[in-house]
Amino acid sequence: MQLDLTGKHALVCGGSEGIGRATAVELATLGAAVTLLARREGALRDTVASLPCPQSQTHGYLTVDMADTDALRARVGALAAATPVHILINNTGGPPGGPAHTADIGAYQDAFNKHVIAGQALVQTLLPGMRTAGWGRIVNVISTSVYEPIPNLGVSNTIRGAVASWAKTLSRELGGAGITVNNVLPGYTHTQRLEQILRDRSAASGKSQEDVAAGMLATVPVARFAQAPEIAGVIAFLCAPVAAYVNGQSIAVDGGRMQSI
Repeated sequence: MQLDLTGKHALVCGGSEGIGRATAVELATLGAAVTLLARREGALRDTVASLPCPQSQTHGYLTVDMADTDALRARVGALAAATPVHILINNTGGPPGGPAHTADIGAYQDAFNKHVIAGQALVQTLLPGMRTAGWGRIVNVISTSVYEPIPNLGVSNTIRGAVASWAKTLSRELGGAGITVNNVLPGYTHTQRLEQILRDRSAASGKSQEDVAAGMLATVPVARFAQAPEIAGVIAFLCAPVAAYVNGQSIAVDGGRMQSI
């Protein structure tokens, strides 16, 4: 298969840990130069140092908060002016849990800024370079709640749906320019986000985290949580030349948990 990403430059948001970090490793392994974006410089520095360089490519990082739109535009704009970005992995931690009807208005606004507005700022900043190259990949890491809302994740369900609709619209606008836009929907995956969900559900139900985890796993046909590299492999495939005809899709990687077709 045509998986070689030599000569491509990828920007991986949330790249210092979890699915973002695993995705950076996969893209680097396929030959891409990778720039990580997150808030913690120490973690970014350590991750960059660990990335493979099979094509002697150069990796780097940007320290910026996705909620700071002006700083995001400025830092990413400077990066793209120096080295055009061909691949955007739009990956941001989810909002805190809780019912939709009790969530503060500010929680919705904060989530919208970090996910939809930040994504729009990134796309607008990187799109000129992708258009010039006649080639681009935008992959949003969101949630299976796009298809089946998840109980007690009211704000997240709302925002993830907005991102999916935005991405579908972009895919129809940009496909003719050789730029694909897709979403990957992770199921229960061993990350800090999963640990947060276990804590929240344990506190809300009075059950132990072990019992909460067992209840979650009972809904997953493969009977285990995913590992981050299993999600990253699907993301990397969507970025590869072989996936050029996959566009506007929301692909669940959930071990078969969702019951919808």
